Amino acid sequence: MEKFNYLCFMSCSLIGSFVHAQYTDVINSNRPGKSQSAFSVGKNVFQVESGIYSFNEKHDLLLSESNGFGTDLSLRYGLMKEELELILDLQYQEDVYKTILGSENRSGFKQTTIGAKYLFYDPNKNYVEKKNLYSWKAKYKFKWREFIPSLAGYIGFNLKMGTPYTFKTDAGISPKLAIITQNQFSGGFVVVTNIIVDKITTDFPTYGYVLTITKGFNEKWSGFIENQGLKSDYYADAILRGGAAYLIKDNFQIDGSITSNFKNTPSIFYGSIGVSWRFDANYNPVLVKLDNKKDKDKKKKKGKKDKTKDNKTKKKKDSLL
Repeated sequence: MEKFNYLCFMSCSLIGSFVHAQYTDVINSNRPGKSQSAFSVGKNVFQVESGIYSFNEKHDLLLSESNGFGTDLSLRYGLMKEELELILDLQYQEDVYKTILGSENRSGFKQTTIGAKYLFYDPNKNYVEKKNLYSWKAKYKFKWREFIPSLAGYIGFNLKMGTPYTFKTDAGISPKLAIITQNQFSGGFVVVTNIIVDKITTDFPTYGYVLTITKGFNEKWSGFIENQGLKSDYYADAILRGGAAYLIKDNFQIDGSITSNFKNTPSIFYGSIGVSWRFDANYNPVLVKLDNKKDKDKKKKKGKKDKTKDNKTKKKKDSLL
């Protein structure tokens, strides 16, 4: 999930003749939501996003219930280019699974995924909005170009780690694909959409989406609400998630969230807290020169002068002949 700090940075970075590419002044974390933002952490930047959660799942038809806790870890690294990011996602869980036949203690990796994300298009790259300091209406009016999204793609591979949380028939390696869009709207709103196809080579491929809306309240606090949909022959659900994040330092953030759904086959409830930390000492700023109005006027005047000079030289030559 893209945080409010990206919006704040973009607003500031457009003032002047240079802008950064992917990197932002403060950390951008996908936590505490489950969607991926379209933007990478930046070239040579390393980021850790981790949390712990407790949960309860109850299935009224199967008369089963599971209670437990887990931890998730996401390692992100910007490699070679500003637009490219490598990602390792891990989720480890321990629970007690109860049925009418008895109970079972389970533990293992629920998710192990290695992948890469690439930003294909950013509508704000090399774009400078013309500011009108004398008109409040012009400054805050609705802008249609905000509906043009940033676009990224993700490809990854799930690794089966001998876990009780997957099917025995699942392949040892299965692909995961995603299309990611992101819009930055006025008022501190960011909308991220993920369209996901997961485990497509297994007996139970999963198709889904994640829609996240984030709002920055001030320089420290942001909140989000998220809807996640899942569809497969084994399991389908519509999940609602919400929470908040607090920026302690430029490179350190804490967060919390709750998750629930609207059915009882099964009903689910999760509570989670987490942290995000960024190491950016190896980052070298990538600057893109933007032509502002003064530069354009200077080039235009210079072109007219050169053209006039060429005409005078040509006339002089013609008169000599």
